[in-house]
Amino acid sequence: MRYIEPIKVKVLMVMFFATGSLGILVGLSPIAASQTVMITFLGVVNVGLGAFFAFLFLTQIKKDPDKRKKKKKHD
Repeated sequence: MRYIEPIKVKVLMVMFFATGSLGILVGLSPIAASQTVMITFLGVVNVGLGAFFAFLFLTQIKKDPDKRKKKKKHD
C-alpha cells in the first residue's frame, strides 16, 4: 500500500470513529423510531473503517526522501 500523509490518516480516522459512534448511539436510542438496525449496522461499519485507518496509521513506514534528487556536496 502506498504511503499516505499522517495528517490525512488522522482526519479520516477521527471522522470514521466520530460518525460511527454517533450512528451507534442514534441507532440504539429510542429517538429513531424506524431503521434502527440499519443505522446501528452502518455505525459499526464506520467504526470498523476507523479501526482500519488506525491500523494503517500505526503500521505505515515513513517515506524516505528520494536520494536521486539530493545534491551532493563537493569539498
